[in-house]
Amino acid sequence: MDHQDRDILLKRVNAVRQQLADASGGKYPPPRLIAVSKTQPAERIALLKGSGISDLGENRVQEIQEKWPLLGENFRFHQIGRLQTNKVKYIIEKVCLIQSLDRLSLAQEIDRQSQKHHLVTPVLLQVSPAAEPQKGGAAPEDVRTLLRQCAQLPGLHVRGLMAIMPNTQDEAYLSRLFGEMRTLFDQLREEDISGVSMEELSMGMSGDYLLAARHGATMVRIGSAIFGPRTAPAPEDAIQADNH
Repeated sequence: MDHQDRDILLKRVNAVRQQLADASGGKYPPPRLIAVSKTQPAERIALLKGSGISDLGENRVQEIQEKWPLLGENFRFHQIGRLQTNKVKYIIEKVCLIQSLDRLSLAQEIDRQSQKHHLVTPVLLQVSPAAEPQKGGAAPEDVRTLLRQCAQLPGLHVRGLMAIMPNTQDEAYLSRLFGEMRTLFDQLREEDISGVSMEELSMGMSGDYLLAARHGATMVRIGSAIFGPRTAPAPEDAIQADNH
């Protein structure tokens, strides 16, 4: 059964990769595939070994704590869900990237925990392109201020932006938001803010990753298009999860 499931997973990964390459159209490099593994057991995630996927996205700190000892040798973990300041200490040594930094108080705690463990933690600033407060994320007009504040903290390194789009079928609206995110990313990269490396633009999930690729995402966070439909998320995950 594991062999059959592995074959299914690998076929899905290859299909998504081909779609991303086609959608990028040569204008941008195809984005890196982050497999969103929330709610998936470690045994099933391990079947991705050999698929070329080395990055896992998790929403919940508890799942990173549980899976990291089992999968940490073969995969890198990204924190992609809304992060409480009092949970930072549990993942600071386990994640390669915190994608959901959206406020100064969280940046300060990441800095504090990083310095305590003699680390510099890579982070992305989460932007709320449609101003959906329940999802977290800084307003686009506030990003520069937060960026400059974070650049002063030695325990973290801002490497780009992350966004979660509205859960809508309005492709024209989504395309506009993706385009605005790419424009903001390019503007910040040109501003060359000291202490910031504007390298990553993480946007696009299972419902909209092709649009994200067309607009120059460097990472897409995809769960159900790889693992199949998942069980209902825990209540605290639902508002952040949407359609990864």
